[in-house]
Amino acid sequence: MVMSMRGVVLLRTLTSSTIRTSSPSISSWFSSTSSSSPSDLVFVPSGSAADLLPVSAKVSTMPSLLQPRVVVYDGVCHLCHKGVKWVIQADKDRKIKFCCLQSNAAEPYMRLCGVDREDVLRRFLFIEGPGLYHQGSTAALRVLSYLPLPYSALSTLLILPMPLRDAVYDYVAKQRYDWFGKEDDCLVLQEKELLERFIDREEMLDRS
Repeated sequence: MVMSMRGVVLLRTLTSSTIRTSSPSISSWFSSTSSSSPSDLVFVPSGSAADLLPVSAKVSTMPSLLQPRVVVYDGVCHLCHKGVKWVIQADKDRKIKFCCLQSNAAEPYMRLCGVDREDVLRRFLFIEGPGLYHQGSTAALRVLSYLPLPYSALSTLLILPMPLRDAVYDYVAKQRYDWFGKEDDCLVLQEKELLERFIDREEMLDRS
């Protein structure tokens, strides 16, 4: 009994200590765990206290937990899928995560950013963190900024006027199905080894 009580005290001490030593910027990302509105969603950085939760706790809380540096993209588009594969290969530090637009896991991210599926079909979405998201050409260049050199150097193209960059992006996006084709379901299901980088991994596996 004494040992078990000591274990409980130790667990509580470690847990509270972990939360207290989180940086102020990280702790400010937390809010209510209710999923009724965008302001109720909880942003949890990678490697945060959420990783200390037991499996049973993660199952009940993860639907309300959002992660930074997530790309939400058109999962049935061949061009988009090729781009995702390229980023995964180049991103040696595994900084970027992915989510298919066609999955339910994409919903809280879109709701947080105030966009819908049609918006993301036109221009993919990159959520860097709380209150910081991008679409279209800016999203692509911000993703590149997280990759190692020489790829990150391409992010300097952000100095170009956004209307000019987005005009090129939108033209290719409108033609992508005609030029590269599309599938009936998310292409990542055909290459399941990529799913370890997807926040909707479990959902995708259930669909396969």
